[in-house]
Amino acid sequence: MTLLRMRELRALSDEDLQKRVADLENDLLRERGTAAMGGAPPSPGRLRALRTNVARALTILSERAIAARTGAASGPRAR
Repeated sequence: MTLLRMRELRALSDEDLQKRVADLENDLLRERGTAAMGGAPPSPGRLRALRTNVARALTILSERAIAARTGAASGPRAR
């Protein structure tokens, strides 16, 4: 599992992003279940990568929700 780039995630639509979050959380649940039952995960770094990917996707969804509420365009602030 590789880390997803923010650029790649921003290119996805909201529906695709929500679907990606659901898939990642499902994978994370399975990996945590394996670890809780005493099994050694095949890749210990996979848990961290899954958590990071979920956080990145949720951050983008949150940014989009805030931008829609305030009516601001996405991007850096103009000074």
